[in-house]
Formats: sequence, structure tokens, C-alpha cells
Amino acid sequence: MDKLDDIPTTDPAQIEQLIERLKQTNLEQHEVTLLERLLRTFLSLVSLLQEKRASIKRLKQMIFGSKTEKRKSRRKPDAESQTDPGASDPQSPPPEQSTTESSASAEAPESPPQPKEKDSPPGHGRKGAKDYPGAKVIQLFHTKLQAGDRCPNPDCRGCLHRLKKPSPKIYLTGHPVVSATRYDREVLRCTQCEAYFRAELPEGVPEKGKYDPTADVAIVMFKYGAGMPFYRQARLQESCGVSVAESVQFERCEVVADVVLVVYKLLRRLGADGRVFHSDDTTVVILACVREDKALEQGEKNRATYTTGMVISCERWMIALYESGRRHSGENLDRVIEKRSEGLETPIQVGDAASANWSRKSETIESKCVAHGRRKFTEIEESFPVECEEVLLALAKVYGIDAETKGMSAAERLAHHQTHSQPIMEGLREWIEAQFRERRVEPNSALGKSLQYWLNHWEGLTRFLSVAGAPLDNNLAEQALKRFVLFRKNSLFYKTPHGAGVGDILMSVIETCRLNDVNAWEYLETLMRNADRVRENPSAFLPWNYARGEPAEAAEAEARAA
Repeated sequence: MDKLDDIPTTDPAQIEQLIERLKQTNLEQHEVTLLERLLRTFLSLVSLLQEKRASIKRLKQMIFGSKTEKRKSRRKPDAESQTDPGASDPQSPPPEQSTTESSASAEAPESPPQPKEKDSPPGHGRKGAKDYPGAKVIQLFHTKLQAGDRCPNPDCRGCLHRLKKPSPKIYLTGHPVVSATRYDREVLRCTQCEAYFRAELPEGVPEKGKYDPTADVAIVMFKYGAGMPFYRQARLQESCGVSVAESVQFERCEVVADVVLVVYKLLRRLGADGRVFHSDDTTVVILACVREDKALEQGEKNRATYTTGMVISCERWMIALYESGRRHSGENLDRVIEKRSEGLETPIQVGDAASANWSRKSETIESKCVAHGRRKFTEIEESFPVECEEVLLALAKVYGIDAETKGMSAAERLAHHQTHSQPIMEGLREWIEAQFRERRVEPNSALGKSLQYWLNHWEGLTRFLSVAGAPLDNNLAEQALKRFVLFRKNSLFYKTPHGAGVGDILMSVIETCRLNDVNAWEYLETLMRNADRVRENPSAFLPWNYARGEPAEAAEAEARAA
């Protein structure tokens, strides 16, 4: 037994029983005391090792990442699940089958079971034409045939007719992030007045300016949409023969951010009236702030820098906002909600249990993230497999019930959870309280702390059972933060707060487009080609209005109503 998990006497209750039995033996008192100290020391070491194991697991996930939080159940199916009422007994024939047929089939040799065809998992398999919504469409027609002609096959006397659906052919091409076209213009000069006359440029190529909006959008999308640092783009461009320096790339991003700024401000204003606010934050390095911290006198401390990711669910759309600086998630959320219109119902705020993530100035309904609470048990499952299985299976049932509510209204979803999920959660709470009441768990152990976390935050963790629209978890904010983490992993830091602000504006708009199924590339290109109109009437160029192609007047009226 070289593993701690193989030792059967690590249960604290069993150790306590052993200590009581030792006190009733004929051993000397000092011997009993010595053995009791040894056993209690052993319990302390086991508890410390379990906590360290969970800490090491978290550290490994932070460094290397976690592939998935899905798990296989360790529990065997119960008898009820094994006997499906709709399934027939394998040892007896079906009701409609005669005994003769069953005996004949029993004598016949069993044919090997045919493998079932499995559907390809998401992201696998061949892609059809519908999977390329951004492809340029070119209509091709027959040059020698047309509808109504005789069939060209010599043995056929039929006529041709046009099908409703064409036959698509996808052909993919590649090019650098930014491509360049060189126009060598013929120059004529007058011999008398020495005036110069250059050949006219093609339509669409301006006399002034070097960068097409598509070039600016490409730099922005690769940097803030795909997390590709400026220096890597510069090396790639140089190898392709079209050099674009890092400083120039940031200047082009500033140009795009200047146009997008009015849309970003309007998104913040519309987001203030949202119903559900998902938020979380993560660390970010801003070099100018680091230098400020170093310049402080000894003994003074400044706050660290964070990037907050917010996803706001509105009635018909979703808005993503990023904000980087010295403020925590809760403070950034207050800055958004303070612009909220009067007379609206109290918003729902979703987050983990960290106090810095919660609004301090605005009134909100706190809904704690169930996924964070679940993670407390997946981290220690190796040390407490039986107890963690009880909690994780209960939460799995709740998530399965939540999946059934897809397409329901908020009120219907609440009623569905109250009918099916509430008994499960009440049973789970009763089980957790029994663990402490019957002293089955050490309160200071890793398991005890995880169970106590649920009791301390039970009201927030079960908000989906009492408030219509309250989600189960904060996964939307965490997914939005993953986009920034990808950017941080490659670019490492911002140089100044101004650079961080440019990144926040552009990433907010790109992520908002993704959440609303809008092509971010085409959207940003449209904004750049209509910069003056965007500044005059930004509501007409919101992502969802752009996607629907609504006229400016209708979009503006809708924005006023919102």
C-alpha cells in the first residue's frame, strides 16, 4: 500500500472510534496518550495532504489548463435504472412474439450485433456550403446549355429544366494579414510650365491615405479577436513581403477604436438597462501602473490591475463589456448600473462568492455561480470520492433539468425548476447538514470547507429556484474572459492605460458581435466605411441593427424606446 487512498483507516470517524477503544484497554495511561497523539497527528497529516493535493491540482489547471470538467460517475446504476419499464426482459420473449418463434430464435445462432452509426461530434466531419456564411458568392451559368434545350446525351430525348437549388463548390484561398497593391502611375510633365500629370487611380483607391478599411480591420481582428501580438503580425508581414511595423499597427487600431468609441458608449448605456449581469475579473499587467507602484514610497501600497469581463443579457440581445484598470468587477459593474433608467425591476447579478465581484452601490439580486460551487468538489474528488459523488450527481441532475428548459420563458423555467430541481436541492441540503450533525466530516478538512461553502451561500446558489431568469452559473462571463486570457497569454501586458482602453473598446465590440451572431469583420468594415454616419447616429449601427439591415430612423426610434 504505497498510496494514501489505499489505506482503509483514514476515515476520521473510524479513528475516533479506535481512540475510544484504546482508552478501554489495559494499556498504561501514558501509552494511551501517546497512541492518541500519534493517531490525531496522522489525521492532521491526512487533512493537510488532502488540502495540498487540491491546491496542487488547482495550480496545475492554472498552468496547463483543464481540458474539461466532465466526469464519469463512479456509482453503479441502481436497480430502478437497470429495469426500464419500457424495455422487455432479455430472458423472455416480447408479448407479441409466440413461444414457438422464441424457441426457434433461441436455437438459431446469434448474429453479431451491428455497430450503430454515431453522429459526428460538434466540430467534426465535412463542412457544407452553409458552414461558410462569409464566403463570396459568384453565380455561374451554363454557356452552352439553357433551360428548355434538348438533353445533350445522344440516347436521351428529354428536355432540360432548372433546379431550384444550385450545386455549390467551395474553394478556399489564403493571403497575409495585410496585402498590398502597387500602382505604378504614368507621369507626364509639361516642357514649358513643368506641371506634372499622373495617371488616375482605379475607382475606390483614394489619392490620400495608404490603408484601406479592410487592412485596419484585419489588424484589429488578428490582435484583439485572435490574440496575435503586434510583433508576430510584423514578422509574418515581413516574411510575406508586406512590412507593417508594430507601432503602425497600434496606430491603425487607434483609428478603428476612435470610430467604434461612440458605439461602445451606447452599448454601455443600453447595457445599464439589462436584466441579468454576468461579471468576473482576472489580472492584467499595465506597465505604466507597475512603474507607478515602484515609485511609491516604502510602506505605501497600491491596488493591482484587473480586467473585468461583463456579459449583460437584455431582452433581445446580449452585450459584452471589458474594462481594465485598478477597479474590481463589482466597482466596474457599479459604473455601468449607475446609468440605469428609473422604474426598471431590480437586476440580477451573477458571480462567484468573492466579495470584490459584487456591486456595493447598486441594488441587485445576487445569484451565486453553481459551477464554482461544483468545482469545490471536483478538486477534492480523489480524496473524498464517495461524498463528492453524492453532491456531483445531485448537481448533474439539476443541470439536466435546466437543459430541458431551453426555449421556455423565464416564468416557465422557474416553475419547471421549482417542480423538479427544488426536491433535489432540498435533499442535498439535508444531506450536507447531516454530515456535520452526525460528525461524519471534519469541519476543517477540505471536504468540510467545501460543504460549509454551500451552506454559507445557499440562498445565492439556489437563486434559480426563487427568481425568474436567474441562471445556474456564471459561464457567460468566464467564456468572455477566456478571450482576454488568450490575448494576455500571447501579448503579456499593456503598455499604458490608454492602450488598455483601446483594447477594451475593440474586444467589447468583437465579443458583442460574437454573442449576437454578427460577422465582426464585416461589421467593423461597415463602421469604418461609414465613420461620419456612425458618429452622427450610432444607434443605427449597433450590431443587431446592422445585422437586420434596419434603416437609421427605425433603429434610432428603437434605441430611444430602450
